[in-house]
Amino acid sequence: QKSGGADGQAQASVAAARAALAASRQQLDVLNTQISEATAEVAAAKADLDTARLDLGFTEIRSPIDGIVGNRLAQVGTYVSPGSYLLTIVPASGLWVDANFKEDQLRAMADGQAATVYADIAPDQPLKGHVTSLGPATGAIFSVIPPQNATGNFTKIVQRVPVRIAIDADQAGKVALRPGLSTVVTVDTGSH
Repeated sequence: QKSGGADGQAQASVAAARAALAASRQQLDVLNTQISEATAEVAAAKADLDTARLDLGFTEIRSPIDGIVGNRLAQVGTYVSPGSYLLTIVPASGLWVDANFKEDQLRAMADGQAATVYADIAPDQPLKGHVTSLGPATGAIFSVIPPQNATGNFTKIVQRVPVRIAIDADQAGKVALRPGLSTVVTVDTGSH
């Protein structure tokens, strides 16, 4: 009978071990499920972090050029759509003046000729520059309502052509030029 009791005890131990193994496997399955859920939560949190970083990047507007804000329409906190007009940047370098010369003044004028710009803001401080381009047509041609001489109108109207004068780089900080300021420009047609 001792062997029967030992046999029963061994079977009970095996059954208990099998039950413990089954419980451990169930617990392992639960833990694996929790690990999978936690991994998914970490991935979701990383995605949220990436989205937040991207959104933060959209809260700043950076200009591709150095300059001064000239006309700001948007304020801090304003929601805007892509392509919205927000502000105007006046370049800090690469300044130029568009001078409208009479057609009879263009005869000897060409790209590259030296020019002197006198700004009304500082008339005693002339700026050196050079001609970069002559307009392809008179300013009147591109106006919203171009002036047309009516039939029978024999009055000759002198036309003006826009000439772009680039301010030389070493002159840029000499006078605080701003868009729309009045200037007087002379071009040395003997240079070039």
